[in-house]
Amino acid sequence: MKKTSLHDGHRDRLREKFIRHGLSSLEPHEVVELMLYAAVPRKDMNPLAHELLEGFGSFPALLDAPIEELMKYKGIGRGSAITIKLFSAIGRFYIESKADKGPTSMEEVIDIILSKFTGRSNEAVVLTLLDGKGKVLYCGVVTEGTANSCDVYLRRIVGLAASYDATQAILAHNHPSGFALPSRTDLQTTVRVKEALALVNVTLIDHMIVADGDYVSMAQDEGKLHTGIFDIGDEYDTPLGRKAVADWEEK
Repeated sequence: MKKTSLHDGHRDRLREKFIRHGLSSLEPHEVVELMLYAAVPRKDMNPLAHELLEGFGSFPALLDAPIEELMKYKGIGRGSAITIKLFSAIGRFYIESKADKGPTSMEEVIDIILSKFTGRSNEAVVLTLLDGKGKVLYCGVVTEGTANSCDVYLRRIVGLAASYDATQAILAHNHPSGFALPSRTDLQTTVRVKEALALVNVTLIDHMIVADGDYVSMAQDEGKLHTGIFDIGDEYDTPLGRKAVADWEEK
């Protein structure tokens, strides 16, 4: 049997596995293989798929990688690199398009927020504004910075909240080269933003820290990361918020 026939058989089996059982039934390298099939008609993609995942460390990191970095791997030309980036962009476009119909759960809201960080290698702050029924009024990047720092523009955040007549807000930012854990600066920023939004009667209901496709919710976490910042009710008390930061730092 010709080698190309063996590869064709493997491709057919992998496609059938996806059709019958869905993407969740596939290993990460198999998902990468399926993506590469769209760019390379007849070739064994299994070794290259393993090499890419090992080189970039994870599937999200692979999809977020710049085209130039992808092309450093033997077997990845410009066409294949663009195909990988296209899959990433299509996923983001799909999630953002669903937002136009209005998310029906907080899980969908979170998916929309996380999609804003796909493909980003620098730090960014995303603001999500909701009405009283939880409908997303706005979700976008309000500021960008370097990979190590990101200034939060309170005036822009408050201005957007007021212009959209929002009642609730979710803040999110990423740690491109770190873990999804709040730093001292993150806690202080949360206090400042919550206080500023309260001036226009908007409640900050969460601050999400995003890293490598994962996130930590500062409002929902009930473990040792819980700060108490989101437990002080509608009447925001800055000293209490700052005390929560100080208490967290002592742990």
